[in-house]
Amino acid sequence: MAQVLHDVIREERDGVVSTLTIDHPPANAISSAVVAGLAEGLERAERDESCRALVITGAGPKFFSAGADITQFAAGDGSLGAAVDLTLRLERSRLPVIAAVNGVAFGGGCELSLACDVRIAARSARFGQPEIKLGIMPGWGGTQRLPRLIGRSRATELLLTGDPINAETAFQLGLVSVVVEDDALAEAASSWAHVLGSRAPLALAAIKRAINEGAHLPIADGLALEQREFATLFGSEDAAEGVSAFMQKRQPTWKGR
Repeated sequence: MAQVLHDVIREERDGVVSTLTIDHPPANAISSAVVAGLAEGLERAERDESCRALVITGAGPKFFSAGADITQFAAGDGSLGAAVDLTLRLERSRLPVIAAVNGVAFGGGCELSLACDVRIAARSARFGQPEIKLGIMPGWGGTQRLPRLIGRSRATELLLTGDPINAETAFQLGLVSVVVEDDALAEAASSWAHVLGSRAPLALAAIKRAINEGAHLPIADGLALEQREFATLFGSEDAAEGVSAFMQKRQPTWKGR
């Protein structure tokens, strides 16, 4: 049964996968309630040891999220900082986080997807950072994460023009992992989530840390970080189970320790 968080986030569970759906009509704008609901849903999923993956999507066929509620965030009530913190929490989560982009993902909606580990796009999806057309700029990581994901040149073009791109262009740029037909999005996201959720949870979390923290470091420091994570994992019960299962030609049973 679905639960509703802060009146705008629908939380559903399917086995090891938790799905958070932004349900804030008419355009799933990201308000302080949406940020709080997503943060609560993330926390609930992380506390539940049986949860192994998280999917974030939007309600309806047209909008993942059309962006931030500008009037609310412009009021300076601290919501901007909470939204930035949410993106960092998604990156740092032990869970693989999948954005199932079902339609328009503009501004803060696009930035929310950038903080996820994997982006899957419906064919009708569109991505964009149109803030410059309003005389403002991205504030939740667009100028930082987009260049890291697709390269500085193309990211600069998108950020300075504010023009949107369709799902196929996003795929060609490496912004999304796969494009599927609109009616196949939920199934594709669930499939990805269950695959990632079946991986060794300690190793998955360590790989996320190495990628996200190493991206800001010189290569030598990044390699040292990788070696530390490797050494810690090598002494875990899951590592011993993985090697044993490989030698015995069976599927491993991960315990997360």
